[in-house]
Amino acid sequence: MKEYATDIAIIGAGVGGVAAALAALRSGRRVIMTEEFEWIGGQLTSQAVPSDEHSWIEQFGGSRTYRELRTAVRQFYRDHYPLNEAARQWGDLNPGAGWVSRLCVEPRVVVAVMEALLMPYIGSGKLQLLKPWKPVAAEQDGDRVRAVTVRHLLTGEEATIAAAFVIDATEYGDLLPLTGTDYVTGFESQSETGEPSAPSEAQPQNQQAVSICFAMDHVDGNHVIDKPANYDYWRSVQPDFWGGPLIGLKSPNPRTLETSTRSLTPNPDDNPLLVDADQRRNPGDGNLWTFRRIAARRNFVDGAYESDVCLVNWPMIDYFEETVIDCTEEQYQTRIGRAAELSRSVFYWMQTDMPREDGGQGYPGLRLRGDITGTEHGLAMAPYVREARRIRAVTTIVEQDLSYTVRGDAGAVNYRDSVGTGMYRIDLHPSTGGDNYIDVPSCPFELPLGALLPVNRSNLLPAGKNIGTTHITNGCYRLHPVEWNIGEVVGLLAAHCLDKGTTPHAVQSDDAQLSEFQDLLYWQGVDIRWPDIKGY
Repeated sequence: MKEYATDIAIIGAGVGGVAAALAALRSGRRVIMTEEFEWIGGQLTSQAVPSDEHSWIEQFGGSRTYRELRTAVRQFYRDHYPLNEAARQWGDLNPGAGWVSRLCVEPRVVVAVMEALLMPYIGSGKLQLLKPWKPVAAEQDGDRVRAVTVRHLLTGEEATIAAAFVIDATEYGDLLPLTGTDYVTGFESQSETGEPSAPSEAQPQNQQAVSICFAMDHVDGNHVIDKPANYDYWRSVQPDFWGGPLIGLKSPNPRTLETSTRSLTPNPDDNPLLVDADQRRNPGDGNLWTFRRIAARRNFVDGAYESDVCLVNWPMIDYFEETVIDCTEEQYQTRIGRAAELSRSVFYWMQTDMPREDGGQGYPGLRLRGDITGTEHGLAMAPYVREARRIRAVTTIVEQDLSYTVRGDAGAVNYRDSVGTGMYRIDLHPSTGGDNYIDVPSCPFELPLGALLPVNRSNLLPAGKNIGTTHITNGCYRLHPVEWNIGEVVGLLAAHCLDKGTTPHAVQSDDAQLSEFQDLLYWQGVDIRWPDIKGY
């Protein structure tokens, strides 16, 4: 068995993992990072989910390095893509002109940018990036994780990685059960958290849906795929709260829960420069084609793109029949397979049965773009994961800390140990317990350091959806810029503790050490407070 040793081991190279690696490497530390999929980048790349962001992300409410990532993605388009002159001069270029975000892009571009950021450290030997490896075991020494065993997914070869700090940047919080770290899944009870939206009893198996996203375009010809084996089953599924069949244009409005009817118009003749992707003013999901569009053909020179390319991450592909956490590997593969089958059934329905505005049925010209998502099967490389195992943390973020209904104009709780900022409505998708959407307006919020510290592990840090949120507050801490913020902070924290000979828990509990670390974050460009603008 191969044995590696390093300062910091990062297991998982999603959004948080990449941010953690860059922060630790820029701090002079050696890093080994593993990833089970071909692409690094998680939500932004292998899961094929355009970034979900708040309205002020271009200026504040995140970290400087996240804004630099976004700038680098835009520059990649200007350097390498045949943009037309109007798009090239667009300061806040949105290549896809999708309504969900001010930066809707092809996932492969983000992979290229992230790899470029890491490349100098790979070349110098400071970073070892191991793919495709997945954690399978861990060794503990008291409250410390001594080493993690990973397995190569193609050869079955195993290796151990020993490190002073271990960062769990996996999508499901895979290291938590392997390391004996206390964790929770699903809904906590209201008696435990005091949350207005929590149930009276804990529901650990009640977890948010996963989704297998895909990219598609629309061109002349017949591109209809083979009918999925269980298509008729999926067409018959009709959840009580859905307002119609699961596969259909009717579904609950996430905010009001009233039945909404959406439309799909391939390649509308819209002006991408006029798309105002501000969720406060317009959710933008009325026309599903433009909602998560990642390439707007009218942003490019004539003929460069035959069609727009849009990303399908829509209500009807949410798989909420079964949980995919804390089940056997065989069960997991079967359930993820069913989620993929649902997505293929949705695509087949769009090609053959979906009602068109002209009175016809289906768009046979729709074409799966597996080349966009990096797969031969045409779907995303990895499942889109909304909810993971979550650490039992020194601080648990609860709904009443940030709910606008509870806090009002006082705003979210100001944490003494804030190490970041974020903003998004509490947005919970339908779950395996049969629950409808849960939508709670929130205030711009902070990220407490205590939420990144497990109660019973001293050198294991989370870098994703596995932090100390509840099922409810996970709904607003799970988005792209917050995950980047979490990863960057734990990467800096691990490096800082090694430099100072201290521990994360000591940094959080000691005022002097905390102040020193918060100063470091400020110097690194991590916002830890929202602007306090009261006028003059």
